[in-house]
Amino acid sequence: MNPKMVKAKRCLSLPVLAVFLLIIFLYYTTIFIFIDYWLGLQTSSGIFNASIFTLLAFLTLFSFFVCVLSDPGHVPPSYLPDVEDTSHESSKDNAGKKCDKCFAYKPPRTHHCRVCRRCVLKMDHHCLWINNCVGYWNYKAFFVFALYATIASIHSTVLFLCCVLQKDRDTVKGSSLMIFYVMYGTIVTGMTLTLLTLSGWHVYLILQNMTTIEYYEGKRAKWLAAKSGKTYRHPFNVGAYTNITSILGPNMLKWLCPTAVSHLKDGVSFPTIRDNS
Repeated sequence: MNPKMVKAKRCLSLPVLAVFLLIIFLYYTTIFIFIDYWLGLQTSSGIFNASIFTLLAFLTLFSFFVCVLSDPGHVPPSYLPDVEDTSHESSKDNAGKKCDKCFAYKPPRTHHCRVCRRCVLKMDHHCLWINNCVGYWNYKAFFVFALYATIASIHSTVLFLCCVLQKDRDTVKGSSLMIFYVMYGTIVTGMTLTLLTLSGWHVYLILQNMTTIEYYEGKRAKWLAAKSGKTYRHPFNVGAYTNITSILGPNMLKWLCPTAVSHLKDGVSFPTIRDNS
């Protein structure tokens, strides 16, 4: 299928449209209802908060579409496993193995996505909300999206609470405005807690240089190692700082830019703890 057609198909899915409309809804209510009522859009504090939230909303939306439109990483047709890699104990996960669905060799950390129907380099998971896999090439964009969305959601929650606490309770009680506040508060609080959990989870994974799939594979590997009296260590965990820079890049000024991925290589080989020993 034509790459442009694939991208258009991803964008036109219901989950992607739902996320887009949710961001627009939260932006409108935060700016034109809560900030306008609590601070006023003509005041310096109102303009400041509106500007900050507008920037966060833009960065969230931009990062979101980078996730949706980016190829998570396909296995090069010419890929063949290195003979040395296939003999490495640290590469037992996938190196040298053939995919039983694609019938092609899988590089280390590569997994087959049943939804996308292809192998994805360093696959983390298939995300319904971006209608795409999260893999080697768009993992940074996904993490940055989750981070921006979390900060924006916290900001919106604080503004909502400040506005509600300033309202006269007698005028709100029993009115349709109370129903709106309860519904909005439930949505924004639930979303904030979910995003905080998601961001925290991926901060942990980045520090360990681990994908979600590898985390669950690692739990089983630890259990099997403990049964035989051995210890297991994730082979790609080469130190917190190196783990971070391998995903976000060596330049800290570009860590929060979802399109700054020039540091990424081919995605078919990765440094391991064996390399450093």
